[in-house]
Amino acid sequence: MTEDQSAFSHELRIRVCGVLVRSDAVLLTQVHSPITDNLVWMPPGGGLKFGESMEECLKREFREETSIIVKAGPLIHLNELLSPPYHAIECFFEVSKVSGEPKLGSDPELPHAQQLLNDLRWTPLNELDTLSFAPQSFIEKLHHWDQRFGFPIR
Repeated sequence: MTEDQSAFSHELRIRVCGVLVRSDAVLLTQVHSPITDNLVWMPPGGGLKFGESMEECLKREFREETSIIVKAGPLIHLNELLSPPYHAIECFFEVSKVSGEPKLGSDPELPHAQQLLNDLRWTPLNELDTLSFAPQSFIEKLHHWDQRFGFPIR
């Protein structure tokens, strides 16, 4: 997919993502990045719809991508992605599992042939440096998960 064909280019997007950690591992989705045209690992999440609260978006995106129902927790990280023609503000919230088991879902706003989701897995926090992980600005906080509230939100 070229940048001109991406549904996510040439507009400012607000992305809401959930960070589910258990037993020193984080649940990550592997997506085909329209920015790099490569596979990257990242916390589940997606675009905020007009009129939708961030909490509603977080729960919807997490359910769509992982089949897990979550409860939203505190905002723990912000990231500005600026790589023209892409521009997104990404808000990462801690989440806790209410019900369900991880199963790779889909993006209902994209046709089957243009799905970006590729895989879903629990990844040990100490292995994040070995992955193509996004956003890189979040790795240090994940490595020090037990101290996450001592880090600035940025």
